[in-house]
Amino acid sequence: MNTTNEILVRVTEVEKVFRRGSEQIHVLSGLNLEVPKGEFLALMGPSGSGKSTLLNLIGGLDRATRGAVAIGGARIDQMSDRQLAAWRARHVGLVFQFYNLLPVLTAERNVELPLLLTNLSKSARRKHVETALKVVGLSHRERHYPRTLSGGEQQRTGIARAIVTDPTLLLCDEPTGDLDRKSGDEILSLLQALNREQGKTIVMVTHDPHASARATRTVYLDKGQLSTEKPE
Repeated sequence: MNTTNEILVRVTEVEKVFRRGSEQIHVLSGLNLEVPKGEFLALMGPSGSGKSTLLNLIGGLDRATRGAVAIGGARIDQMSDRQLAAWRARHVGLVFQFYNLLPVLTAERNVELPLLLTNLSKSARRKHVETALKVVGLSHRERHYPRTLSGGEQQRTGIARAIVTDPTLLLCDEPTGDLDRKSGDEILSLLQALNREQGKTIVMVTHDPHASARATRTVYLDKGQLSTEKPE
């Protein structure tokens, strides 16, 4: 663990309300969360508890109905859509349950995608891609298409794509949910290595206690509130 006293993620009195016709659905209610820089946090809770919603708020993919979300001191809830898109491209790496790879692109081209939003030259992008694929142990599969990769290899490609910009924050939504136990364990070991060896701050949504055990801290979301105790 490489945590410091510096708070990287600060969520303050956040509420999130979804509207379905005339009905209001309160998903998060006055929620507070602090994540120190360098922490590997597991976020658990029953289905529909708002785990992914909270992750999306932290990653700037959605906006809170009320409250403040600050990452590295920057109030992302106050940014315009254009500012938020630029901030997200620089500071957030996303890892999804179902990989979200483009089937028509090779592994290296999928990993390169976030870099196309930067001003890096083609040769510089290539170096970044090579480094990211080496970190996840897939240098030998860089020219392969997703359909020829195993589930674990596809998720490694997804992680390489998430880290290729050297983001401030790595957000993982059920990263082992579509994998068998062996492949899942390999992905969790990779996330631990990114946290311990490279100091990456990771927030991981999971329903699996086996996965959360790899994190440095686990919090539980239930009925719109966070707790360090597992709900009954």
